[in-house]
Amino acid sequence: MPVVVTGSIATDHLMTFPGRFTDQFVEGQMENVSLSFLVDDLIQHRGGAGANMAFGLGLLGLSPVLVGSVGSDFADYDAWLTRNGVDTADVRWSELKHTARFVCTTDAVNNQIASFYSGAMSEAGEIELAPVCERVGAPDLVVVGPNDPKAMVRHTRECRDRGYAFAADPSQQLAWADGEMIRELVDGADLLFTNEYESALLMQKTGWDAPEILGRVGTWVTTRAANGVLVRQAGADPIEVIAVPETKPVEPTGGGDALRAGFIAGRIWGLGLERATQLGSAVATEAVEVVGTQEYELRRKPFLERFAAAFGADAAAEVAPHLPG
Repeated sequence: MPVVVTGSIATDHLMTFPGRFTDQFVEGQMENVSLSFLVDDLIQHRGGAGANMAFGLGLLGLSPVLVGSVGSDFADYDAWLTRNGVDTADVRWSELKHTARFVCTTDAVNNQIASFYSGAMSEAGEIELAPVCERVGAPDLVVVGPNDPKAMVRHTRECRDRGYAFAADPSQQLAWADGEMIRELVDGADLLFTNEYESALLMQKTGWDAPEILGRVGTWVTTRAANGVLVRQAGADPIEVIAVPETKPVEPTGGGDALRAGFIAGRIWGLGLERATQLGSAVATEAVEVVGTQEYELRRKPFLERFAAAFGADAAAEVAPHLPG
């Protein structure tokens, strides 16, 4: 049974600023910000949270079904995803708009300033999940990733109505969504993904504290950058997993999407929470050591060696039978 991934599909335009953004801010003038940063480079990559997660799941051999809306400029990207194990048959092609674009500048200490043009993504709310599931079968999990707001609400409601297990990953959309919408997206989720900042924002906007959120979701996974991952369930001790140490320069864009792919793959394989989280951490590190969100590889032998160094030989032995060659 497949994993269906709904979410944004975009091209990423990534730039690097050699200084620190915060050094450019003027005290007392924050209400009149007018800044321009001279960047070192501009690189274009394939991206979008939905496509990034599907790519990671494809590398892990799960043949995920990607659901989203794109423009007529998607042909090369479509071929790339298909080559990497992603089922794109249910991606909707817009007749009028370009594929969404993400423009992000990262400074010397990995702070980021980003903008997102929704483009064809604004039509994702027209997609119904039922025909997708009629084609591929009832899903093990539907990931409701950051997307057009109408699409996120529609997909979440359809999962509840049809009894599909779903993962709530509101991510960047938490910044502007109101409490009512966030409660709609989170309530009843089998999985909830946030980072630390998003966790605080979610609680602030919904008015729910952590125990109440845990009473409404199955498992809450919170990424904490260099401090690793925190996994919580109601009535159980929290699980903390380290971030797998990097050995190369880090580009953080897409790390969270890769972690989600690894965690979901581990759970689909039947691994326990801790082991699945470790797998997510390891996949995330592979992703952040390259520029671009879909440029990493998961070469079996080096990946398992690194996994064993971080989490032990027994952990690697448990993961090994599931990894593609």
